[in-house]
Amino acid sequence: MTTQQVDVLLVGGGVMSATLGTLLNKLDPALKLTMVERLDHVAHESTDGWNNAGTGHAGYCELNYTAEDDSGNISIDRALTINANFEISLQLWSYLVETGDLPQPDQFINATPHMSFVWGEKNVAFLRQRAEKMSAHHLFKDMEFSEDPEVLKQWMPLVMGGRDPNEKVAATRTSYGSDVDFGSLTRNLVGHLEQQENFDLLLNHEVIDFERHQQQKRWTVTLRDRLSGKTKTVNTGFVFLGAGGGSLPLLQASGIEEAEGYGGFPVSGQWLVCKDEKIVSQHHAKVYGKAPIGAPPMSVPHLDTRIINGEPALLFGPYAGFTTKFLKSGSKLDLLKSVSTDNLFPMISVGMNNMDLTKYLISEVMQSHDDRVETLRGYFPDCKSSDWTLAHAGQRVQVIKKDAKGKGKLEFGTELVAAADGSLAALLGASPGASVAAHAMLEVLDKCFAEKMTGEWQQGLKTMIPSYGESLIENSELLGRVREHTLSTLKLK
Repeated sequence: MTTQQVDVLLVGGGVMSATLGTLLNKLDPALKLTMVERLDHVAHESTDGWNNAGTGHAGYCELNYTAEDDSGNISIDRALTINANFEISLQLWSYLVETGDLPQPDQFINATPHMSFVWGEKNVAFLRQRAEKMSAHHLFKDMEFSEDPEVLKQWMPLVMGGRDPNEKVAATRTSYGSDVDFGSLTRNLVGHLEQQENFDLLLNHEVIDFERHQQQKRWTVTLRDRLSGKTKTVNTGFVFLGAGGGSLPLLQASGIEEAEGYGGFPVSGQWLVCKDEKIVSQHHAKVYGKAPIGAPPMSVPHLDTRIINGEPALLFGPYAGFTTKFLKSGSKLDLLKSVSTDNLFPMISVGMNNMDLTKYLISEVMQSHDDRVETLRGYFPDCKSSDWTLAHAGQRVQVIKKDAKGKGKLEFGTELVAAADGSLAALLGASPGASVAAHAMLEVLDKCFAEKMTGEWQQGLKTMIPSYGESLIENSELLGRVREHTLSTLKLK
């Protein structure tokens, strides 16, 4: 059996692998890159437009990014970090549009105001305090707040139509929020990579084995063609596992000691979808509300304008559920197969300490169509059940890891796990996910290509991402400069 020699093996054909491949190809076109995707085309799992929220997560509207403590104090630290990280993605996409690597912006990103909406006196007070704290920082200086029903009717007529005029309501609005078709973005990135001499795409192939050559800092990875059943091997200096929910089993199979103790908690999702042009045309925003008690962050309710593959639609959800699959196209045995002696105790610990989440997921699974529509009426009082159909979203595998006491801790963010020698890295977790792909892949470069992150590579990154190496949270002048450019280039203003 012949073995293909490459510099980088990208496992998974989603936005993370596409972003990393793009960065590496720009920084060193001589690098030989191979991307492996188990399905028959790229961007068909978590990255597909119908399998995620399509929100350019920037902290403008997502209330779960601004936690409130028992004393009523609101922290905006996580929102600041996510906003700054999303700006990195915007800078990279702007650069790629200008160089022709990406098509016209409206092929993958569209201006869509981001709004937070609440009702009830306590929630209004929360949103007022949140808006005051956020708008005082330069990252959120353009955020608007209103408790005036007439203003809110202009912002979101569907949400305000048919609502009790005596109900206390409030909303915030950032006009240059975005709807991102991550599937289209990824297909365009991979399409451009396919035109490069040193890039190879293997569809319908899956990883079945890893062999580590620790002294050489290399790997031999065995692949199986899912159509013919034949196997082949790839010898590579670096492996990136960017396979969404499939990354955890692959990370475990690699055998690196850094993977010890990691487990996964799979959560499925569903959307209510409306494609009636008369209704869709009346709503142009992403309106996020407060999540029910016990709900995971991915289940924060929102009424969204979406443009997927050029087709407009209105989505509400997501409605969470539980499945033992790690991928939408995965196996019901995925969860069971992921349990091992080193993560069994953390996983049991998480299960025992997250009963609110378990109860919430059970209640979501048991809902009827009318139950789901009744939840929708909190955001669209005049909706008709017959206008909406149910669509299944993608799988998300929340990270379970050992805490300082050896027990389990459930993480709702995105986490990078890398071998100490930098020869392999895996991206685990969910929200904010695809929105911060550029920042996440910069972290991969820092951890796994540290010796090259100086000189030409550093200058190359600075060309693609002007804020590289500096803090947008601390530098208001830099933020103003790069944001003005990206909003103009990507036509978000």
